[in-house]
Amino acid sequence: MKSKILKGSPALVIIIILIAILYQRNKDKIPDELPNILWLTSEDNSPFLGCYGDEFATTPNLDKLAAEGFLYTHAYANAPVCAPTRNTILTGVYACSGGNENMRSNYPKSEIVKTYPEYLRQAGYYCTNNVKTDYNLGNFDDKSIWDDCSNKAHYKNRPEGKPFFAVFNTTISHESCLHNSIPKEDLRHSPEEVPLPPYHPATPEMKHDWAQYYDKMEDMDTWVGEKLKELEQAGLLENTIVFYYGDHGGVLARSKRYVYETGTRVPFIIRIPKKYKYLFPEEKVGSKVNRLVSFVDLVPTLLSITGTQIPEYLQGNAFLGKQKTPDPVYAFMFRGRMDERFDMSRAVRDQRFRYIRNYMPYRIYGQHLEYLWKAPSIGSWEQAFLNGECNEIQSAFWKTKPVEELYDTENDPWEVNNLATDLNYTDVLERMRAANKDWVTKIYDAGFIPEADRVDRAGEMPVYDYMRSVNVKLNEIINAAEIATLGQTSNLETLKNYLKSNDSAVRYWGATGLLILGNQAEPAIDELKAATSDKSANVVAVAAEALYNLGEKDTANKALLAVLKNRNEMARCHALNVIDCIGENSLK
Repeated sequence: MKSKILKGSPALVIIIILIAILYQRNKDKIPDELPNILWLTSEDNSPFLGCYGDEFATTPNLDKLAAEGFLYTHAYANAPVCAPTRNTILTGVYACSGGNENMRSNYPKSEIVKTYPEYLRQAGYYCTNNVKTDYNLGNFDDKSIWDDCSNKAHYKNRPEGKPFFAVFNTTISHESCLHNSIPKEDLRHSPEEVPLPPYHPATPEMKHDWAQYYDKMEDMDTWVGEKLKELEQAGLLENTIVFYYGDHGGVLARSKRYVYETGTRVPFIIRIPKKYKYLFPEEKVGSKVNRLVSFVDLVPTLLSITGTQIPEYLQGNAFLGKQKTPDPVYAFMFRGRMDERFDMSRAVRDQRFRYIRNYMPYRIYGQHLEYLWKAPSIGSWEQAFLNGECNEIQSAFWKTKPVEELYDTENDPWEVNNLATDLNYTDVLERMRAANKDWVTKIYDAGFIPEADRVDRAGEMPVYDYMRSVNVKLNEIINAAEIATLGQTSNLETLKNYLKSNDSAVRYWGATGLLILGNQAEPAIDELKAATSDKSANVVAVAAEALYNLGEKDTANKALLAVLKNRNEMARCHALNVIDCIGENSLK
């Protein structure tokens, strides 16, 4: 009957088509005014929230926000620690691409790279930050990029009629919240009932710190509720997009600072008013979004939301707005120096697997960090290991690392079963290994030139610019790093030849490969001795460590003493790391 009516009524058909067109246009209509944007950020916390399925958590406000918005299940910080993460968020460029990956550092930003507040202010936004910066940049006025950056900064101070972009950051869940233990009787979450990951021994201090951390997460949730209530009372709910995220994972040992799920996966929730429905993901309100997103995506996403053309140098993908990209296959992460301790790892995450490449496998995971050891839990873990009270999984943190790690996060969410040597996963390993190499090459990863050497080579030039200059043969350097870290005796002659390279970074990786070989590098003693006179202090420090382990202690000690007199602070720090790791107490 319906088909006959349409067939015999061309006018009716036209009317129906017009109605459908008008409906679609109205549905997708972009409001004339720009949306307000509110960022609520917390520190050092993984998704320990009820809305993420954590039944031990008490987070009613964030659970409600997720029900009203979109919960991202695969959201990642690109670094597992604050300053490099914030550098990446600010610039839309991986911190390791600009030489800012080490925690902390003060190297300058390239003029090519702009910050997102600059773009937003150009688009007409009143931009405020309350109050943390910590952008890991030197010679940079971190307050000048904002209309207001202070503990009084607030969107309510904006000029009339102007859209706002406002950041409020809380430190309630920061690592420091565990430095002073709350009396057990005052805890709201029970230490005896708190769930522990399999790599943590059930010491009283460990259970107490975990329970105290859940209390702090509840306090953080209360803070979020207060900020959302303030927005509602200001009558701004219907024209403000709200983002909530943690700045990286954390906070107990083996989370923050490490490129595991626990160090990089973050809670990430966005609530978008119906007025801006054109920005909705494909999922319905209250749904989970499985797209891989990471912090390098935030700048292009902000530009896409505000109708600003995304410049080509940005390294992330817009996940909202008209410039939204197809879902990426991978998210990428990096780890460099953490305070006074050197290390280097890179990680790749797809929807199921995590691949980690450790470029300093000769160092243990649990290198002693003064700040990390302020929490009672890690000291108790270390003592339990020394007492022989830890099982194999709990003991791994205190041992040297494998070169490669591969985890099936669906079946092994705590990432304790390394599949890198399992032949059933060879295809996955090779695919993700290739993805990692392609990524570090594409972004001009500066971490492949050791820090002290990089400072000497780049001089006053921003590292971002230096890495893209003709002076850097990055493919050659990365290939040397890949071969050197495999620890294969068949590469002995290749490693010896690396020590003769004209490029100091290649020589560094040659020395590193010989260090990894241990006693099997004995045929290269003469080459290592010659390397102790290298112009690069990093090469000298690594060669000295390799020689020390081969029994050439006098030569090694003299070389390390020479590095300790180097004018470069990071060269001296490297030498001190070596001295501490070899346990040499006789140097004067």
